[in-house]
Amino acid sequence: MKVSRIKVTNLFGIREVDLDGKSIELSGPKGSGKTSVINSIEFALTNRSKRDCIVHKGADEGQILIEMDTGLTIDRKVLSGESAGTVKVKNGSMLQTRPAEFLSTIFTPLQLDPVAFCEMSRREKNRVILSLISFPWDLNWIRAQFGEIPEGVDFSKHILEVLHDIQAENGVYFRSRQDINRDIRNKQAFIADIAADIPADYDYERWETYPLGEKYKELERIRESNSRIERARAFQENHASKLRGLEADRDIEIAAIDSEIARERARLSGEIERLKAEIRAAEEKLSGLDARREERAAAAQSKFDAAAAKLERDMGVAGQYAGQEPQDTSALSAELDLAEAMRKHLNEYRRMVDMQAEVMALSDRSAELTRKIELARELPAQILETAEIPVDGLTVEDGVPLIHGLPVSNLSDGELLELCVDITVSKPGQLQMILIDGAERLDKENRERLYAKCKAKGLQVIATRVADSDELEVTEL
Repeated sequence: MKVSRIKVTNLFGIREVDLDGKSIELSGPKGSGKTSVINSIEFALTNRSKRDCIVHKGADEGQILIEMDTGLTIDRKVLSGESAGTVKVKNGSMLQTRPAEFLSTIFTPLQLDPVAFCEMSRREKNRVILSLISFPWDLNWIRAQFGEIPEGVDFSKHILEVLHDIQAENGVYFRSRQDINRDIRNKQAFIADIAADIPADYDYERWETYPLGEKYKELERIRESNSRIERARAFQENHASKLRGLEADRDIEIAAIDSEIARERARLSGEIERLKAEIRAAEEKLSGLDARREERAAAAQSKFDAAAAKLERDMGVAGQYAGQEPQDTSALSAELDLAEAMRKHLNEYRRMVDMQAEVMALSDRSAELTRKIELARELPAQILETAEIPVDGLTVEDGVPLIHGLPVSNLSDGELLELCVDITVSKPGQLQMILIDGAERLDKENRERLYAKCKAKGLQVIATRVADSDELEVTEL
């Protein structure tokens, strides 16, 4: 759909202009009304204007009429002092009931202001270019590829930018893998430190279930039995000497008795001579001394007999053990010493095993993140293999569009405008028109090449250029 007529009356700096559907360049000095033509067309299509005053100074009403080769007409009028006008859009005799909605479908923003593309930020340019690569995707597609919706990603971007952000070094997957790998290295270092203190071929199950208390009780029982055997043997060896000792004690005690009686006898005999009056009493005592002697001797004998009997009983008990051989406790003692040493490692061994399990789990997580990062790096190539590339020389590397191998920031203004034409043609609206305001930014060769490219693409061009002429000139392209 192309424009066959444009008539502007009392809009912006224009009193009246009537143009046919040819491609033209409006050239002249500043203030000659060049840009007013483009502003009027933009106003007709969008009902918006960057200028405060739309109606020409001194007029009550402004109007623009655009006729298409398909029979479509756009007739927009605006009253003085107002910023929005009324519009009638007809297709033959049929009146569009929703003109604003209809008009928004017949053009793209870059058709009306391709120079704005040159003034966009690098990120905005890249996004516009990437939008040309059509690939159907949504969050369900992302979830199917990665098993989840990755965090920290702006999913409003183009899919190639999204995939680049997913695998980027500052992305969640990459940073999470770095953290996990760092944790793995730390845990492996701890495991090595623990393992260095644990004996080789350490039998954790044996030493964890080792009956340490029962073994100590067994050792104590054996030691007690051995002690009894040693005491029994010593007792047997000392039996005769002990018996002699008992006999000696008896004889000494009897000798002491005899000595005491003799002294008593001598004393009493002397007293008989001195104490005649007490002779009867002394004689009575004397007569009883033998009986006393026998009683005490009998008591001494009885004491001996009791001690000897006890000695014989002890001898019998000793006989039960003296014939036994003591058991060797060195092996059990060594085993207990080993068990004590090995059981000290139980907690550290458990800690090492738990940490090894953690390392395995972390390694699995790291491998899964690596798989997802690699997937995000492989998917763009797969997408570009099947996607239609509408602009000649367009490639994508790390989510960044390149034109003939160069980033957009390396293109000149002329190359950017030519790229904008390619973009416009690749996704055109129904209206086959492009407005270029400020073509003086290009030298003559680049301007002519741009105009030729637009015509070759089937676009009707309306361009403006500041020139040294005294008045507005209209040149057919």
